[in-house]
Amino acid sequence: MSEVLLDWFRELKKENTITVKKAKEAGEKVVGIYCTYGPREIVLAADAIPVNLCGTHEETIPYAEKDLPRNLCPLIKSSYGFAVTDKCPYFHFSDFILGETTCDGKKKMFEIMQKIKPVHVMNLPQDPDLPSSLALMYAEMVRLKEALEEKFNVTITEEKLREAIHIMNQNNRALKSLHDLNKNKPALITGMDLLSVSWQLGFHTDRLERIKMLDALVGDIIQHYEPVCDENTPRILITGTPIGSGCEKVLALVEECGAIGIALENCGGYKTLGIQIDESDKRDPLLLIAEKYLNISCSVMSPNHRRVELLEQMVKDFKVDGIIDLTWQCCHTYNVESYTIREKAKNDWEVPFLQIETDYSESDIETLRVRIQAFLEML
Repeated sequence: MSEVLLDWFRELKKENTITVKKAKEAGEKVVGIYCTYGPREIVLAADAIPVNLCGTHEETIPYAEKDLPRNLCPLIKSSYGFAVTDKCPYFHFSDFILGETTCDGKKKMFEIMQKIKPVHVMNLPQDPDLPSSLALMYAEMVRLKEALEEKFNVTITEEKLREAIHIMNQNNRALKSLHDLNKNKPALITGMDLLSVSWQLGFHTDRLERIKMLDALVGDIIQHYEPVCDENTPRILITGTPIGSGCEKVLALVEECGAIGIALENCGGYKTLGIQIDESDKRDPLLLIAEKYLNISCSVMSPNHRRVELLEQMVKDFKVDGIIDLTWQCCHTYNVESYTIREKAKNDWEVPFLQIETDYSESDIETLRVRIQAFLEML
């Protein structure tokens, strides 16, 4: 039964292209989102459908490089390439594009993307611990709310915001329970399947159905209890830049070489799943949402002690044997922050550490295979 359910998740992106098209034809509104910082709660409260946008494959990068520099992060180039070629159906059907200032490359790319379709760009603070940062994040939530209300001619009420908060809390709870299966030793789900489920869910339009299906998948895996490896299989924590279908080569190589991607801290993985909004808190729901997103442990924040704290806890909880820190070329924030993670892994956590800097192409597969095999032999 688990394999049947996993197949359902694997086909989500394809199936939901049709679903989004039908929703558009029925008059529903679609909001395309590029980043974890995009507050899905506000989009849901506007009675719109939040969907992830394509940006994890090398096929559109040559088209992007006609307008963008070659020495730019592949995620940015791929995202723009899918937009300019109209090869991302979710971008095509989106009425509203939500961007954010997570890095200089993305915010400048969004300026050019405005020629294709209007983009609302959220301005993010730099230091999450400053009182002024919460004020800025709250102001951005208010600005997004007003922009959606104007665009879709709706009123976003407190009641709708609280309903959306509940849905997103349940979504994170259900997805976290899937990832938490691998606290078990031996593991109960492969890293590739974890990635597939997490990534494909971003294209699913029905939040309530995805929660139901996640709970069914977790329940079925627990009931049948069929480990996907043995107790001696090296348990690798993958951290760093976002990964998805089309740019999963490092995780795939880890498992091809005989280890298991026991936990994925990356965006779309474990990074945000433990962040819940207290539904009994009676304060302004926009402020609660602002606090939630300010707690995301992305490397664009400085200092970023939250990522260090999360990784330390994951090393313990998932019984990690080694850490691989993935950095896309020209992603300067994660590349520099790798120093901090390396030092913590070596001196405090006593866990072997490997940083890999690469891009979306397949040209370095065999080089990476040699490095990963050598790392695993060291374990």
